[in-house]
Amino acid sequence: MSDKAGVAEAVEALRAIGYYLERDRQPTHRVKAYRRAADTIEGLPAAEVRARRRAGTLTELAGIGPKTEAVILEAMDGATPSYLVKLEQAAGSLTEAGTAMRAALQADLHLHSEWSDGGSPIEEMARTAARLGHKYMALTDHSPRLTIANGLSRERRLQQIEVVAELNKKLAGELDGFTILNGIEVDILDDGSLDCDTEILARLDIVVASVHSKLRMAAEPMTERMVRAIANPHVDVLGHCTGRLVTGGRGTRPESQFDAEVVFEACRQFGTAVEINSRPERLDPPKRLLSLAVETGCVFSIDTDAHAPGQLDWQVYGCERAEECGVTPDRVINTWNSDKLQEWASA
Repeated sequence: MSDKAGVAEAVEALRAIGYYLERDRQPTHRVKAYRRAADTIEGLPAAEVRARRRAGTLTELAGIGPKTEAVILEAMDGATPSYLVKLEQAAGSLTEAGTAMRAALQADLHLHSEWSDGGSPIEEMARTAARLGHKYMALTDHSPRLTIANGLSRERRLQQIEVVAELNKKLAGELDGFTILNGIEVDILDDGSLDCDTEILARLDIVVASVHSKLRMAAEPMTERMVRAIANPHVDVLGHCTGRLVTGGRGTRPESQFDAEVVFEACRQFGTAVEINSRPERLDPPKRLLSLAVETGCVFSIDTDAHAPGQLDWQVYGCERAEECGVTPDRVINTWNSDKLQEWASA
């Protein structure tokens, strides 16, 4: 018997429960309880975990309560924990539509890790993306000015690039060639410049540019601000263009005002993809603007903007809206393989 026998299964079960809770948009504290328990026992020698199980002292460990202990005990006994079974049976499809587009996607090009305001390590996000059928993903943690989201300084960004290179070596054999692309969600500053120096942007595979501040700016300067960013040769994707919030714990927020015809024509001319953001609280752009972008001749990127593994499954929400508005797979850049996408981004 392996030294890790039973403990690895318990860790996997706890993380799977966290995944399903996230997918179902359950309160963050519930999700964290299961992830924290997984981290606790994963960080201990397996022999100690088994000894504590025999002694009945698992709940003396930080992060282990009666509910997470029950999951650990069932998993270590070789059974699928009853709570996990319940969640799996209740999971079902998130939506009945969007399945054809979702099947065509090879990647998610906008997601966050614990390096900025995400809740999980890069590797866990990658393994989940691969399990969901993706061939690659773009890691797009925030730029420096977004301090509320722990945006990465230049030094941390360079460190992350090195970490991703090592992870790609590790995962290539384990996940059938799955690749993590180095990316960024860079803030569009008030004047349309970007919150990242050109040298760093040139090293990245994918650049998503988004407005996160002064969202109530008047329409004319907001249009100029967005167009200047779109025209930047390093920008590949215009992220959640209206900045709206339609539901969720942060409340609601109206759309930013800008000349959508001008903005989408700039996207078409400069080859910048319009993001179809799949987060349930964003669903951005709204359908009337998405239809306008289709008519304008834009290309698109359907992304989750995920901040946790369970949220990576939300991509089908964006796929549903894309299909409803007449977006075809040939106009979605993350239906392409990694080589084609990187060639397009470099051009």
